[in-house]
Parts: sequence; structure tokens; C-alpha cells
Amino acid sequence: MQTEHTYKQYDAELESVRAKVLKMGGLVEQQIVSALESLVSVNPKLAQEVIESDHLVNALEVQVDEDCSHIIARRQPTAGDLRMIMMVVKTVTDLERIGDEATKIARVAQKIYESDRMYKTRFTEINNMVALVRQMLRTSLDAFARLDVAKTIEVARQDEQVDEQFRAAMRQLVTFMLEDPRTISMSLEVLFVAKAIERIGDHAKNISEYVIYMVKGKDVRHTTVEEMEREALGT
Repeated sequence: MQTEHTYKQYDAELESVRAKVLKMGGLVEQQIVSALESLVSVNPKLAQEVIESDHLVNALEVQVDEDCSHIIARRQPTAGDLRMIMMVVKTVTDLERIGDEATKIARVAQKIYESDRMYKTRFTEINNMVALVRQMLRTSLDAFARLDVAKTIEVARQDEQVDEQFRAAMRQLVTFMLEDPRTISMSLEVLFVAKAIERIGDHAKNISEYVIYMVKGKDVRHTTVEEMEREALGT
């Protein structure tokens, strides 16, 4: 028979894994900020810090997965609690992949430094994308912490803006390369970084979709923003 003490332990275990997810989110957000700064300022030391910090993110993912496995084995959660565990497992996977994308950006910064091309790179074109994906990540994690489905729609709409900005950046870079072949190397590097940022936005959107699944029991992956809104808000 379940006792009040057992229930309190269970709640504490769930809260512990949720706290680790939010800690992991803070780490990957800092990776994003530092990776872009290392790129704009061509700072190899900062880039190396981003790369080295990736193991902290990976370690947290492993810890959370193990915690969730133990909770499932001991508590045999059902209904909402089981959805919570599934949401946590999926969320840390996306956070780990965000960290991977930030690491890719840091490696571009290192490559620029090592090849001794200390020119003023054109990464200013993607500053707006970075600001948006940071906001998406913060909002997704806030929705996760509060189980607030209303915030998830905001993330989905921002993802559409990021996608449009990526397409605009790609068109602009193609124009640069056609007009001046000397810009091809630089343009490809900017495009690589822009794609990494666009993928970060996709992962942030995924996290927001898991919140809808947790709260509403509805899988809204691969649906339109309008369909998400109907499922999340009942509109």
C-alpha cells in the first residue's frame, strides 16, 4: 500500500529530474551564446571552452536517462506521470543535440583562426536568428517548467520566423558567391552556421511540442501551427 511518505519521495524524484533538465537547458543556452561570440570575435579560447563544456551536457543527459529508468522500474508510473517521464527523456535528447550544434559553430570559429583568416566575417547576418532561437529555447524551457501550453504556440510561430530568416540568408549568400567567387569559402561557413542555428530552433520547437503531449496527451509533431493551437488551446 502506498504511503504518504512514498508519494513524497516519488514527487521529489520527479522534481529532481525536472531540475536537471532545466540545468541542462541553462548549459546549452550558454553554449549557444559563447559559440557565436567565439565566431564573431574569432576567439579560439572561447570556442575551445564551448567544445569542452559539451561533456557536461552529455553527462547530464546520461544522468537524467538513468534517473528516468529507475523511476519507471521502481514506481511503474501511469497516465500523466508516465507522460512526464517520456517528456523528460525526449527533452534531454533535444537539449543534447542543441549542444552538439553549438559545438559545431565553435569548431567553425577554430577553423577560421587556424587558417589565419582574421577578416571581419559576415556573421552579423545571422544575429537575428540567434536572438530568436535563444528566446525559443527559453520559452520552451519555461513552458516545460510551468507546463504552460499557451507558450508553446509562441515557440512554433517563432520557428517559422527562423526558417524564413534562414531561407533569406541562404538566398543572400548565394548572391554573394555568384557575384564574387572569392566569397565562396566565407559564405559556405556562414551557411553552415546558419543551418546549425536553424536546427537549434527545430529542437527548441520539439521541446515545446512535448509539453503539449504532457498536458493534453496529444502528439502534435509534424502538424501546422494552427493544428497545434487547436490541440493546445482548444480553439
